[in-house]
Amino acid sequence: MVPPVATDVQGTMDTQAATFSDRLSVNGVPARRSKGPKIGGGIAAHSSSDMFKSPGYGKPKAKRWDHRINEESSSRMPSSLKGAAKYLKNPEDLISLGGGLPSSQYFPLEHIDIKVPTPPHFSEEDTKESGMLRTIGKHDIAEGKSLYVDWISANIEIRNGAYRGEPVFTRFLPRLLSRIPKIVHNPPYQDWQCCMTVGSTSALDMAYRMFTRRGEYLMTEEYTFSTAAETARPMGARWVGIKMDEEGLLPSHLDSVLSTWDPSARDGAPRPWLLYTVPSGQNPTGATQSLQRRKDIYRVAQKYDVYIIEDEPYFFLQMQPYTGSQAPDVPPPASHEEFLKALVPSLLSMDVDGRVMRLDSFSKVIAPGMRLGWITASEQIIERFVRHSETSTQTPSGASQAIMYKLLDESWGHSGYLDWLMNLRLEYTKRRDNICYACERYLPRAVASWNPPMAGMFHWIKVDWQKHPTRDSKSLLAIEDEIFHAAIEKGTLTSKGSWFRAETGNPGNDLFFRTTFAAASNEQIAEAIRRFGDALRAVFHLNSVTNSNGASV
Repeated sequence: MVPPVATDVQGTMDTQAATFSDRLSVNGVPARRSKGPKIGGGIAAHSSSDMFKSPGYGKPKAKRWDHRINEESSSRMPSSLKGAAKYLKNPEDLISLGGGLPSSQYFPLEHIDIKVPTPPHFSEEDTKESGMLRTIGKHDIAEGKSLYVDWISANIEIRNGAYRGEPVFTRFLPRLLSRIPKIVHNPPYQDWQCCMTVGSTSALDMAYRMFTRRGEYLMTEEYTFSTAAETARPMGARWVGIKMDEEGLLPSHLDSVLSTWDPSARDGAPRPWLLYTVPSGQNPTGATQSLQRRKDIYRVAQKYDVYIIEDEPYFFLQMQPYTGSQAPDVPPPASHEEFLKALVPSLLSMDVDGRVMRLDSFSKVIAPGMRLGWITASEQIIERFVRHSETSTQTPSGASQAIMYKLLDESWGHSGYLDWLMNLRLEYTKRRDNICYACERYLPRAVASWNPPMAGMFHWIKVDWQKHPTRDSKSLLAIEDEIFHAAIEKGTLTSKGSWFRAETGNPGNDLFFRTTFAAASNEQIAEAIRRFGDALRAVFHLNSVTNSNGASV
């Protein structure tokens, strides 16, 4: 039977003509809320994505993945202690002696105050002068000051959220998170769900433990997020690196690897079926898959029944086109609709089979220390994920969730959050432009080359190691190490490209260094690139030469 074809993106984003009838826009959220059923509050109130979704008429249901879920995951049963929480629905005079949580009178904090920006005034100076003060009090729910959150709920309810046997939700973030997929991605199947996570690294660890089997191979870009690869190796998984170009993972090589797989040459390992990919602003290369590239990858996945883990911490950090230091900037999106249209559609948005688990995180767009994210996948996959999380991480920090609720729901709403993301787009565009200007000015083009990244926070610099004066007696890795330490001596720390090789025993044929423009000031970035250029000239015995525009050649 021929599998269904990945949907054209037309109809998969809220801002485009829709194939399905349950579209949702940012402006439509208030009306959708007003027509929905009343949401109960209080301690440990039940919640799931279905409470915030329309039925998805006309959409198919996701495929079943029983043949991909491993023995560990299949054997997980609901927690007996957490299952007892269903009896809390009984009459209000029920006295519970069955739990194991301390009394809230022993929580030594009365309230927490946070100050947040008032959209669209997002600078640190504006926030100090005109930011909104939000308070999380200990008894806000009992005193009628909040429907969903107080300091007691942040330390009891959020832990109790898993006791309902539902995705580990509180009462507020699912309303936001379940509508982000609907507004931005609009998954083309009915039974998708969201589940909160303790950030994407934790979520990825759980995903591996759901799917991987010792001795099998996983697939990813030939240069990949090193933590993602290192997390799977102790589980006995091995990696196959898929070749890349300036748009990231090559579907033609993915197809070739799968079509020519020979178990006898791989210690009997079966053909791999799990793909980990970072489509936007890929770490470490900064590559962003185009729309057509994503469609082609999805079709190869359908052809070989591959399941995809789509890790997208940089999805909303897609930037303005790079025009160079001598050309005018491209006008930024003027509205939420233009901003959403400018985003390259996700693999989730074309997932007609339910074969994509998408990992999202607030780490790159709010703060990494929140340790708060979410996954979107089919109902079957989410249920297995919850069985794992309820006996390990349980839920994200209650304090983090309470703070995020005050920021995103009580203060900003969907509209304000998109305003913030549009602001980040422009700020990161400026940072990207600055590091590219510095490279054009200071790096020797005789040995250094790069492509301006279109998303994320990383700049990937290729060095032509074949031009090293002692290349005949030194290996690629030895030359890489020489450049790395020369840059440190000059005062710049970069990351070696070899650290990110998916196949650790295979150094590849090219030499790269990863730099980031996310944290240092513009002046520091320019100075660091100048020092790196000096290190390259010293290692390659090059003279410093500039053209009439002051750019290094």
